Amino acid sequence: MSFNKITIVGYLGRDPELRYTPQGTAVCNMSIATTEKRRDARGETEEHTIWFRVTAWGRQAELAAEYLAKGRQVYVEGRLRREEYTDREGVQRASLEVNASDIQFLGQRAEPAEKAEENDQVDEEMENEKVSKPAASRNGKRPTSKRAPAKEAVGIEDDGVPF
Repeated sequence: MSFNKITIVGYLGRDPELRYTPQGTAVCNMSIATTEKRRDARGETEEHTIWFRVTAWGRQAELAAEYLAKGRQVYVEGRLRREEYTDREGVQRASLEVNASDIQFLGQRAEPAEKAEENDQVDEEMENEKVSKPAASRNGKRPTSKRAPAKEAVGIEDDGVPF
């Protein structure tokens, strides 16, 4: 039995590029960077960045192109393959590429540009509504003065991870 699987958690170096094959299949190309910190011989911290070329297919490619942007954090699982090519100077080169099988969007949720302005207006209306109306419980009564302690008082930090 053989096995080829890579897991990457990194940041997009540029906006994803979406295109379609002649058969109509969506293909999205992305560059993802991972960075690790190491100490050199003098004890100073160095950052080492590795860039991965990632390709997603089908509906996953369309979703990646719609919701991901430069700087967003992403989790990718896929198969690693070695591609050989000739650069502009005629030198034979090789690169490692990932064919994505699973993509998870990490960090704060981003929205498509055309929806962002519309949602900002809705958010403002909802905030105004919250200020003018008191909150009600499930049974329709106003909440009592007993409240759960604030996150800061308990020492809980909201890191944006949903679990």
